[in-house]
Amino acid sequence: MPTRTARTAWNGSLTDGSGTVELVSSGTGTFDVSFPRRAAESADGVTSPEELIAAAHSSCYSMALAAEVGALGGTAEQVEVTAEVSLGDDPNGGHRITSSVLTVKGFAAGLDEAAFRQAAEAAKIGCPVSKALGTVDEIVLQLDYEH
Repeated sequence: MPTRTARTAWNGSLTDGSGTVELVSSGTGTFDVSFPRRAAESADGVTSPEELIAAAHSSCYSMALAAEVGALGGTAEQVEVTAEVSLGDDPNGGHRITSSVLTVKGFAAGLDEAAFRQAAEAAKIGCPVSKALGTVDEIVLQLDYEH
């Protein structure tokens, strides 16, 4: 299996510094990062590790869901997955990722709502990014079956 690479260049202190993160393997972009924007409600055009993890979780989960739906004989159609990754205080000091909420909207051809829900739950457990987030307090699945 392949390895993917990202690189971050940082200058300055945590609170006054800033940096850029480059998606090296894909070459698809370089994005500004900043701790003050990371900790603020508004990102103001600056990404964060949490947003990048949310992108990883939503895309990985979508793939895992397609596999689980296929294993049950269906085809994922009109499926949209949103991941909301939260940063919070760590009781041991500093910060930590406290949750990832996956919201799934859509349906799968060939599956009823119960089977789609079964596939969605299996994907939540089987998704490699969900597994990597094993120390997160909770990974929540919200399903909105739209057929």
